[in-house]
Amino acid sequence: MRRHPGRGEAGDEVSEAPADRGASERGAEVGRRIGVGLMYGLWKPRVLGAWKVPASGPVILAVNHSHNVDGPMVMGVAPRPTHFLIKKEAFVGPLGTFLHGIGQVEVDRSVADRTAITRALGVLSDGGVLGIFPEGTRGEGDFASLRAGLAYFAVRSGAPIVPVAVLGSTEKRGRLIKQLPPLRSRVDVVFGDPFEAGDGSGRRTRKALDEATVRIQERLTGHLENARRLTGR
Repeated sequence: MRRHPGRGEAGDEVSEAPADRGASERGAEVGRRIGVGLMYGLWKPRVLGAWKVPASGPVILAVNHSHNVDGPMVMGVAPRPTHFLIKKEAFVGPLGTFLHGIGQVEVDRSVADRTAITRALGVLSDGGVLGIFPEGTRGEGDFASLRAGLAYFAVRSGAPIVPVAVLGSTEKRGRLIKQLPPLRSRVDVVFGDPFEAGDGSGRRTRKALDEATVRIQERLTGHLENARRLTGR
């Protein structure tokens, strides 16, 4: 069983992590505008269901992850500025400075990163949008294996989860830059209906988080299946 961030022993309540305001909403809006220019300039995003993202209040975007472009794509097409949890290995040199500047949250995946947890909860307590790759790392992008962090943030904050499926980013390799999708190719981004991860009891025990993870996985895999049918991918 994976260790949940910030939790105690079995049956214990999850410890309360203080929120902070380190993640800049202004920076995230700058990042969104940059993303709009890059994503629509380099590719042809087809965005479906963006209206389902609540217009205000805390929201968690749960995004499948099969390509490095998935995060920037969602940042560029989402209707609200998004603060993604991004592995610390990406925060190197000028890129790290840039990611911090646009309000992204650095996380050390090898430990229970209290600083990242606090910053992410701060985004939600301020009514912002937190982006999470619940699979933890790039893979098949099928939500087959979820880490515990998504359930923790959803149950701890009470924020609704909006499932997001990015489809088409791995279908072909680019001719000029093989690590990227072909320029001007179509990438579909499908937003799903928001849902609550908790069971309504307010419990934050290990068992409650494990049960929430099961519910989340069912909703995310169901959304991915619907997105594939809708887009034909």
